[in-house]
Amino acid sequence: MTSKTLRQIVGAPSHPSPLDKAVLVLIDLQREYTDGALRLSGVDAAVEQAAALLELARANGVPVIHIVHHTAPGAPLFDPAGPLAEIVPAVTPREGEPVIVKRLANAFAGTGLEAVARGTGRGEMIIAGFMTHNCVSSTARSAVDHGWRVTVVAAATATRDLPDGRGGVVSATDIQRGVLTGLSDSLAVVVEDARVWR
Repeated sequence: MTSKTLRQIVGAPSHPSPLDKAVLVLIDLQREYTDGALRLSGVDAAVEQAAALLELARANGVPVIHIVHHTAPGAPLFDPAGPLAEIVPAVTPREGEPVIVKRLANAFAGTGLEAVARGTGRGEMIIAGFMTHNCVSSTARSAVDHGWRVTVVAAATATRDLPDGRGGVVSATDIQRGVLTGLSDSLAVVVEDARVWR
């Protein structure tokens, strides 16, 4: 028997968020993931894809919100006073594009993301960034809880190999596939890359 997602069973829309109805949220595209202790599998290609998505959004008047993760000054990861907390150059925010600082995985938690996103007048959210299994997944799930219809751009996300807690390692490829599959079951439309809008 052919498997179906919950979204397919209930007849939820399967098309990606229309550009004229969406806001783009780029999550944690920071140097910690490209040059730091948390370098991700396939991160360079994912940054290129995120840059292409950002270019598409700007060309079509899609509001863009950048999210960055900060910890305490001097912390081993995402030190706001250090260079690795900076956004990677390929997706540098332009004037007028909000940059929201978060301290938890979910970019809605304790931030102004919901208010800023609603202030655009849009009702759908396109999400990309890092890491797929953590901040991207947490934010996508929370976006649905906040009433957004969500599209996740797979090629513009990335993760890393993780210990499985039993002496083994789960590959980034398997984690990426599993997390995106889980999101696509009931929560989000998952597309491969920005070409779906071209």
